[in-house]
Amino acid sequence: MTLNEIKHAAAVIGMTPSRSLGQNFLFDQNLARWIVAQLEIEPGDHVVEIGPGLGSLTEFLVEAGAPLTLIEKDDRLIGHLRERFEGAGVEVVHGDALEFDPLRLLGRGRLKIVGNLPYYVSTPIIDRFADPLLSPARLVFTLQRELAERLNARPRTKDFGAMTICLGRRWAVDYLRTLPGSVFHPAPKVESAVVLLQPRPRADVTPCDDALFERLVRGGFSERRKQLRKNLERVAPGPDWREILRALGLAETVRAEELDLATWTRLAQSVDETFAQHGTEIFSIVDENDVVIGAVPRDEVHARNLRHRAIHVMIFNRAGEIFLQKRSMWKDRNPSQWDSATAGHVDAGETYENAARREVREEIGAEIGALTPVCKLGCGPETGWEFLQIYRAEHEGPFQFAAQEVEGGAYFSIEQVRAWLAARPKDFTPIFRMAFPRVLA
Repeated sequence: MTLNEIKHAAAVIGMTPSRSLGQNFLFDQNLARWIVAQLEIEPGDHVVEIGPGLGSLTEFLVEAGAPLTLIEKDDRLIGHLRERFEGAGVEVVHGDALEFDPLRLLGRGRLKIVGNLPYYVSTPIIDRFADPLLSPARLVFTLQRELAERLNARPRTKDFGAMTICLGRRWAVDYLRTLPGSVFHPAPKVESAVVLLQPRPRADVTPCDDALFERLVRGGFSERRKQLRKNLERVAPGPDWREILRALGLAETVRAEELDLATWTRLAQSVDETFAQHGTEIFSIVDENDVVIGAVPRDEVHARNLRHRAIHVMIFNRAGEIFLQKRSMWKDRNPSQWDSATAGHVDAGETYENAARREVREEIGAEIGALTPVCKLGCGPETGWEFLQIYRAEHEGPFQFAAQEVEGGAYFSIEQVRAWLAARPKDFTPIFRMAFPRVLA
């Protein structure tokens, strides 16, 4: 939209840009077209625009042809957006992006997110939509230049801080270009910048407990002028931080802004041993009739394709929704795929039911009551040479996830999961794809 078109559209609907909502409408069409191009929209994508306003970016998103969800908070703009854009492939959501549940978008396609974000809510919006459960392929945001520089800062600079590290752990942030205030109506008093966020490859994200990592980083930066050791002793008492810093080759007087991302990760790993490999577990191995014939270490079972036992527990709440977990990106099999609430192997000496209850405790931190056997899948290459006992249980949550096993999880309606499975079956583990229809039946 040109400046005249923006002014005309605002006049027609009788609205004045709201300072409290951070409304500054982009009117440079070349820039708008360029911003949309950074999404690299392809067949199979679903695009989400946060705060479309009068539609400066939206018109070029519509041209790109991907299904589109628009999230707009200002009720003065909803009628305009629906009249102009809503139709085949475009949904206009009237609501606050900070209250919108982005998980409802799963299953609609490969997600790409764009927005000219209000300065005062940019950080929480980024936190909400750069979510490992959501896993968008690209996020392109226009931000206040100061924030963009913080996201892309380097160690030992004044802009380098906790948000740089916490976001940078899983996301590669590129500062694309600076935008002057003169390309917006009304013109803000500060410059803006466009940034691109892309998920880091699995190989570039060192395993550690994300919650612990973030607690240490935010604690370490809580008082920037203090030595890191003293901040960590306050927020995470217990470990010998002098010895840990020494083992990492760091001086006791080091400050938080002197540590790069890799060093912060090693710091978190040094006080967390939960990411040890599980190759020493001992599994029951069985014959073709599921009769136990021995016990063998996990790695050998998988390497030799020996028949063994496993369980899946599908958990429902009183509303009839199913709880799904997203497997950790560091799992050796089916990383980052969606799965039953709990899945795991039967250890030597365990029954199927005992294993199911143990796995629920270990993976999602819950105790379950009635555990109903639903079906049993036969052993073969399609099940990874596992006899699989499928259970159904009820629980309302909340859950406490084992970081090395589970990325997180949520309840979903049966209708959403059915549609999601049909549209994007590879988002789910092979076993879940087999078991889900049987549980519903």
